[in-house]
Amino acid sequence: MVVCGEDGLAHRLAAELRGVYGERVTLVVPPNERTARPPVVGRARAASAALFDRVVNAAVGSVGRGAPTPGVGGAADPRRDGDLVWEATEPTEAVLAEAGVERATALALVYDDDETNIRAALIARRLNPGLRLVLRLYNRRLGQHIEELLDQVATLADRDGAGADASTTVLSDADTAAPALAATAVAGTSKVVQTEGLLLRAVERPPAVSGPAVPAGLCTLALLSAPGTDPASDGPAGNGSDGNGEQEPRLLPDDEEVRRAGGRAAIVLEQVSSAGGPESAAPARGVGGVPLASLFSRRLRWSLAGSVGCVIALAVALWLVTGTHPLKAFYLTLLDLFAIDDPAIGQSLGRQILQLLSGLVGLLLLPVLLAAVLEALGTFRTASALRRPPRGLGGHVVLLGLGKIGTRVLTRLRELGVPVVCVESDPEARGLAVARRLRVPVVLGDVTQEGVLESAKIHRAHALLAVTSSDTTNLEAALYARTVRPDLRVVLRLYDDDFATAVYRTLRAAYPLALTRSRSVTHLAAPAFAGAMLGRQVMGAIAVERRVLLFAAVDVAGHPQLEGRTVREAFRAGSWRVLALEGRTDTAPGHVLTRGDRVVVAATRRGLAELR
Repeated sequence: MVVCGEDGLAHRLAAELRGVYGERVTLVVPPNERTARPPVVGRARAASAALFDRVVNAAVGSVGRGAPTPGVGGAADPRRDGDLVWEATEPTEAVLAEAGVERATALALVYDDDETNIRAALIARRLNPGLRLVLRLYNRRLGQHIEELLDQVATLADRDGAGADASTTVLSDADTAAPALAATAVAGTSKVVQTEGLLLRAVERPPAVSGPAVPAGLCTLALLSAPGTDPASDGPAGNGSDGNGEQEPRLLPDDEEVRRAGGRAAIVLEQVSSAGGPESAAPARGVGGVPLASLFSRRLRWSLAGSVGCVIALAVALWLVTGTHPLKAFYLTLLDLFAIDDPAIGQSLGRQILQLLSGLVGLLLLPVLLAAVLEALGTFRTASALRRPPRGLGGHVVLLGLGKIGTRVLTRLRELGVPVVCVESDPEARGLAVARRLRVPVVLGDVTQEGVLESAKIHRAHALLAVTSSDTTNLEAALYARTVRPDLRVVLRLYDDDFATAVYRTLRAAYPLALTRSRSVTHLAAPAFAGAMLGRQVMGAIAVERRVLLFAAVDVAGHPQLEGRTVREAFRAGSWRVLALEGRTDTAPGHVLTRGDRVVVAATRRGLAELR
C-alpha cells in the first residue's frame, strides 16, 4: 500500500496500516529541512523538481533495499519496521511510478490541498486502473463528482472482467473529527453516527450506585475510566490496545463486565433510527434568509406590541361607549388614529375623548413605525456583516479557529442547536462566510491578546473549544480561560500525543473539578482512512478518552465470525459488536446473519482488522 501526504495524517495512517493491520506501506512525504532545496522558478521548475525527486527516491530506495541510513525520512520514519519512505516535493507521475503504484493494492492521497490530491488520483488511476483509491478532500460536492468520475474510469478499464476492487473513496478529516469534537464540548450531547439509512445515537451515562444501568434494548459501547484514574495513562494514543487494567477504559464490554463496573460512567447506544432528515429543525427564517427575530430589536418589538395593544383597547372602549358594531368601532379608531377628517362633532363626550386619545396614540405611533422601517433596512444592509456577541449571552461554546476543522465543528454545533461565539484572527478565514450565513457572533482578534476572550463572554461560557492550527495558541487560550473560569469545560485540539498527554495531566491536576479533554484530528481520522484502504466503509468514530471506537459497514459474506450466527452470537467482547442490519432499525438479537446481509458494527481498531 502507498500513502502520500505532507502532515501528521500521512504518518499516522502509515503507522495504523502497519501496526494494526500488518500491511507493508510505502510512505511518500516531502523532503525534510536537511534535504530540502531552495525554490526553483521559471520553466525549469518542473524538470528540476522531478530530477531532485528521482535522486532522493533512488537514494532512499537503495537504503530500503540495503543497509538503513539513520535519519532519512525524519522522526516519524516507518522504515524501522520494513516500510519504505520516499521523499518527493510533489506526487508526479514519475514519483508515483517509482513508489510502486502500478503494483499496489491501495493508494491514499492525504495532502492538505484538494487540487494536489485530485491531480495525483487521476495519474494513479491511469497507471493502475485496478487500484483502490482513498482521497482526502475538503470540498464535499467536488469529492462526489471526482469519486463518480474515477469509478467510471475504473469500470471502463476493467474490460477483461478481472473484478478488481478499484473503488474510490473520498473522505475528509474535518468531517470525521468534527462530531467528536463538538460532542466533547457539549455536556449531555448525543454522539451521532449517520449511515445511508440509519442514525445511531450514543450518549454518555453518569455512573450509577450499583453500576451503569442500561435500559432494555440498548447496549453498552464503552466503560470509561473509574474516578481517580488517569485516562491519559493508557499508553500511546491510537495504538489500538484496550489495556488489561480493571480501571482503564474498556471498549465493547460484555454484560458481565457492565454488571461489575460499579461507579463507572458508560457510553451506551441510545437509539437506532431511520436517517430521514436533519437532526434538528432549522431556525425560523424571514425574508432573504434573515431570522424574523433579528429584524427588530427587543425594545422596538415591545414598543410595537404596546402600540397595537393601545389600538385594540381604544376600539373596545369605543364599542362599549357608543354601542357601535365591533368592526365599525375598530374602523373608526383607525380613522382617528391616522387623523382622517371625521370629527366627532355632536357626538357624546365619551366619543370625543376617545377620538382625542386615538389621535394622540397615532402621533406616538409614527416615530415607532419609522424606527421599525429604518431598523429593518439596516438589518438587511448589514446581513453580510459579522455579528457581535449580544449582551447577556451565557451558556454558549466559545470556538477558537475557523479553519477547515473549526468550520465543520461550527456547523455541527449549530445543527445541535448549541449557541456559539467564534474567535478568529484571520479576516479572510474560510469559516467566516459560514458564520455569516448561520448568524453566529464572531470576534475578530488574536486570542492571545488581552480582552479578546472577554469579548467572547468567556466568563459566562459553558465550554471552550480550541481548534486552531497552533498547539501553543490552543494551550495559551485554555490556560487563560481557566484563570477566568476555573470550572470551565475545555477541549483542546493538539497534534502531538505526548504533548497532549502532558497537558491533560497538568490541567487535570491543577483543576480537578473541571473537565479537560485533548483531541487529535489525525488520531480521530486515521482509522477511517485506513479502513477505506482495506475496503471497509468506516462511517464514523467516537472518541473514548484517548481511544477511538469505529462504526463500519461490513458484508457478512466471507466472514465466518458473522455468517450463520445470530446477532448475539456474533458479538466478541473488546473487538466488535453488530448493532444493526444496514437500512433496518429493528434488528433482533436472535436474527441469523446470512451471506446477503450487510451489517453496521461498532469495532475497535484491532477488531476491525480481524474482520477481513
